[in-house]
Amino acid sequence: MKISIEEINKTLEEEILIRCHEVDDEIDEIVTKLKTENPIVLGYQNDKVHRIKLSDIYYFEAVDGKVFGYCKDNIFEVKQKLYELEEFCRGKNCFRASKSTILNIAKISSIHPSISGRFEAVLDNREHAIVSRQYVPVLKKMLGL
Repeated sequence: MKISIEEINKTLEEEILIRCHEVDDEIDEIVTKLKTENPIVLGYQNDKVHRIKLSDIYYFEAVDGKVFGYCKDNIFEVKQKLYELEEFCRGKNCFRASKSTILNIAKISSIHPSISGRFEAVLDNREHAIVSRQYVPVLKKMLGL
């Protein structure tokens, strides 16, 4: 499948054109993803509330009863519990990686097996995250392994 991107003048309307031999499940899935708005999470930092795109969050982590969302350069406190975020993120490139962590699979640059059946994920920001062995099958399924 060929993918082309053309930058246009700001005065023109942005458009996505899909040319295909037939509309199949894969094309329907791509269209659905394009139409779905990127979900927003509210993050709190220095008495300010920030609207953060879910796609900008590398991972969520629960620490001492609080949940934090880690972005490229910032850390935000999130008021939802980890199980609520897990439900919110279902089907959106995020998965539960351990008892205290939800990872954004789109921010993983590499993975490799670790000890005791666990995997270690290296994120785009060079942080390392451990995927517990009970969640490894979920990761493999999401990666198509």
